[in-house]
Amino acid sequence: MADNELELFLQEMVDVKRLRADVLSDINGEQQPTLAQLARRKAAETEPEYDANYLSMEYVDLVAPDEILAYKKDGVQEGVYKNLRLGKYQIDATLMLLGKNLTDARRSLFEFVADCHQRGIRTLLLHHGMGRDSKPHPAILKSYTFKWLQQIPEVLACHSAQKIHGSSAATYVLLQKNAEQKRENRERHQKR
Repeated sequence: MADNELELFLQEMVDVKRLRADVLSDINGEQQPTLAQLARRKAAETEPEYDANYLSMEYVDLVAPDEILAYKKDGVQEGVYKNLRLGKYQIDATLMLLGKNLTDARRSLFEFVADCHQRGIRTLLLHHGMGRDSKPHPAILKSYTFKWLQQIPEVLACHSAQKIHGSSAATYVLLQKNAEQKRENRERHQKR
């Protein structure tokens, strides 16, 4: 039976001719990239560079436009937090987020807090607005600002501002001491 199958195979292959070249080329002799190759090239060119900004643009719990924002990390003394929420600390730096889109506000807040912490600035005031008329949801920038502040390790506490500083359209922020300030503090309180 095997001989019979071989004969049938050879009969079918009688008019088959060997290819002259191992490589097939385009009729015009030009190699055009495939659609998949073009898509990969475009993705590689438009791929953003590494972004050190870890503030999330994911889901946010929405706050009401006139809601009072309040956040304090464990270990922050009640007296310190009370003075912050009452606006008793000198405001060393202010950031205006009002009118910015979320992407710009995220970048501005991240860079502002990092710069202030590096310089040793401890008390900040952020103007984010109330967002009563913001679309698609009211207070979207205020909601994200509150979320982002809780994600930043250097932020010890934050609270909606007093009326003279913008009320619920602004937020006080207390930053931890930077490495230099901590070193000076240790030296000052070290028993000798």
